[in-house]
Amino acid sequence: MPTFTALTTLTGKKQAEALAEAMEGMEPEPTGVGVFELEDGSGLWEVGGYFTESPDTVELALLAAAYGAKDFAISELPETDWVAHVRRELAPVEAGRFFLYGSHDADKVPADRIPLLIEAAMAFGTGHHGTTLGCLRALDRLVTQGFKADKVADIGCGTAVLAMAAARVWDGTFIASDIDQVAVDVAEANLKANGMEGQVHCVEAAGFAHPDIEANAPYDLIFANILKGPLVALAPDLAAHLRPGGYAILSGLLNEQADEVREVYFQSGVNFVEDERIGDWTTLLLQKTA
Repeated sequence: MPTFTALTTLTGKKQAEALAEAMEGMEPEPTGVGVFELEDGSGLWEVGGYFTESPDTVELALLAAAYGAKDFAISELPETDWVAHVRRELAPVEAGRFFLYGSHDADKVPADRIPLLIEAAMAFGTGHHGTTLGCLRALDRLVTQGFKADKVADIGCGTAVLAMAAARVWDGTFIASDIDQVAVDVAEANLKANGMEGQVHCVEAAGFAHPDIEANAPYDLIFANILKGPLVALAPDLAAHLRPGGYAILSGLLNEQADEVREVYFQSGVNFVEDERIGDWTTLLLQKTA
C-alpha cells in the first residue's frame, strides 16, 4: 500500500495546531497528522499529514492559504519493510565486554564477549544510539573496577538491555520499568530470546511508582536512560532509592544538558564521578554520598 506525505511550514504553534486539526477532516482522511517545531531557531512549525491515498491537492492549497502556511509539498513514499531494512543496516555493537547483535548476525558473536540478542523492534535501546552505548560502557567500567551490585533498577528500560547486561555479570535482584506497556512487552520478549526469563522483573511504571520497585529498594545501581526533563524530575526519588555508596548511570542527555543535570543530582546528594560523550550525547556516572 503506498504512503503519501503532505508537509508544510508556518509561524506559530496555535496556527499550526489549528491547521493540523483542519487536516483531520479532509477527504481522503489522513492516517495521521503531526505538528513539530523546527529546531533551527526559525520559529517555524511543520505540519505533516500521512495518507494511504493521494491527498486532495486543491483542498490542501485552500487550507495552506487559510492558515498562512507555505504550499504543501506532496510526496509518495516507496513501500519498504522497515524492520527488515533496519535489521540489514544495524551492525553488531561492542561495548566493552558486551556484544549486542540481531539474530541475522548470530554467527558473528565473539567467544570472549557477553552476547545480548536485541532485535530491531518498537522499543528504544538497540545499543546503536550513543546513550545506550554510553550506559553499557559505564557499566563495563564499573565491573572492571570490581564493583558488584546485588540490586539493580533500570528505569525507563526500553528493550531492558541495560538490566539484562547487569544480570549477565552479577547475581541478584534486577527490575526494569517503563511507562509504555509496549516497551515492557518487548523487554520480556528480549529476556525470553536470551534465555533469561525470570532474571529481570519487568513492570509498567512511571519512575519508581510501583510496589515491586519500592519493595526492593535501596538499589546498588540505578540506570535511567531517558531524557533531561524526566531525569531532573526524578532526582529526589532516585536519590531516595539508591543506597549510600551506590551508583547511578544516567543518559538521554544532549552534551549541553549534562552540567545542569549534574548540578540537580548533586543537590540531592548524588555526586559526579565521570562522564562520556558519544557524538551529541553524554552519559553520566554518579555516586550517592556514603
